[in-house]
Amino acid sequence: MTGQHLPASTLSGLLGTWSDAAGPAYRALADRLRLLIADGRIMPGARLPSERELTDALGVSRTTVASAYRELRDRGYLTSRRGSGSVTSLPSRVEPELGRHHAPGIDMDGLYDFTCAASPAVPGISTAVAEAMEDLPRHLATPGYHPQGLPQLREQIAASYEARGLPTSPDQIIVTAGALAATSIAIRAMTQIGDRVLTESPTHPNSVDAIRRSGCRVIAAPMSPNGWDLPLLEATIRQSAPRAAWLVVDFQNPTGWLMSAADRQRLAIAFARSRTTAIIDETLFELSLDGQETPPPFALFDPSGVITVGSVSKSFWGGLRIGWLRAPETLVARILDARASMDLGAPVLEQLVVSRLLRSRSEILPERRADLALRRDALASELRTALPSWRFEVPGGGLSLWCELPEPVGSSLVGVAQRNGVLVVAGSRFSPDGGLESFLRLPYTLDPDTLRDAVQRLALSYGSLAAGPPARRTAAMIA
Repeated sequence: MTGQHLPASTLSGLLGTWSDAAGPAYRALADRLRLLIADGRIMPGARLPSERELTDALGVSRTTVASAYRELRDRGYLTSRRGSGSVTSLPSRVEPELGRHHAPGIDMDGLYDFTCAASPAVPGISTAVAEAMEDLPRHLATPGYHPQGLPQLREQIAASYEARGLPTSPDQIIVTAGALAATSIAIRAMTQIGDRVLTESPTHPNSVDAIRRSGCRVIAAPMSPNGWDLPLLEATIRQSAPRAAWLVVDFQNPTGWLMSAADRQRLAIAFARSRTTAIIDETLFELSLDGQETPPPFALFDPSGVITVGSVSKSFWGGLRIGWLRAPETLVARILDARASMDLGAPVLEQLVVSRLLRSRSEILPERRADLALRRDALASELRTALPSWRFEVPGGGLSLWCELPEPVGSSLVGVAQRNGVLVVAGSRFSPDGGLESFLRLPYTLDPDTLRDAVQRLALSYGSLAAGPPARRTAAMIA
């Protein structure tokens, strides 16, 4: 409820049985309100009821409400603005101890790194590079610029969509320097400064940052504990009329949820009615870990209104930096025009390498999936043993667990964990509007033994939180 007045009756329902807690009533009320704000159930910027209104709704003394509001203000969860009353906020963040642009796995000496949901390279990368080098000489006599991508790679990518039941021409494929670049290009092509772009919450923060840097306003629709809240999404689309939407519907990052075919069709209809261009990130769709068949591509339900983002960063290796866009034929020229101001094409050698790897995907991917399933199960098992109070659903695919902690201490845990040799990212980093302090994303991309050791250190860190003041939060690159 960002920027809106929260009626006392609505807030009373959200508070639930707060008065059952031990201790002073004002502190119990403040703690319950703090949890609602930190968890994102009351969004930053929402205007709370006046002290008198909430006093009447709760049937408590005016002193109880006034003292609770005062404690929230002292802790940074509430601000008072002239003419606006009491407005929710989040405590100011401290400057990070670790730079946002560290290189996972290289400059993490002595640390277990849970900040990056990306795996090491699949076997065969070096061979593919060597074979691509044999193909390279025939390209050296050309300028080397391919704004749409090498024809042979575009043909292979188009064929992969055809195999999934989505008719696609190579002319609909635009090869990019990774999925994030593809997202930025698509947003640049389809929006203007000030346009609204719909996303999920939680979601991949770097992509949200890219949308905002394009001058667009991000409208975040919270996900439910069971995945996408379709009625809420439909209502948000009707009310906000976003120019574009950016969603991850295949093993969503960070939750791991997989959108059903029926929900894809329903959502595609809602986008078509509002003339919203859907930009669907399929970076993780090939990482189905339990043998289940993934639903049809989202674009199948609205071929003329959906742009699809793809990449080999999660399935093969992030170091290749090759992604792509699949666009309706009517939008290809528009996207290429937008791209010209950003870059002039992806590297030729890397495209040749990816072309080689795609020929062997049927041999490469089963091994990748089996390995990730072992790592996922090792992480889940260790968490159940070492941190039984943490809640999570084991996803059927993707690269991470989305863990709910009993208390909103995610940011505090980040600093404590780093002192114990573990790098993690608080759930709030995955919320476009703040909150989600009760959550933590834990990728299962480290080897099983390392994952077990890291969880033991994480359990030690979590257990020591009550022994000292909140630690400084570490910001990190998110993949």
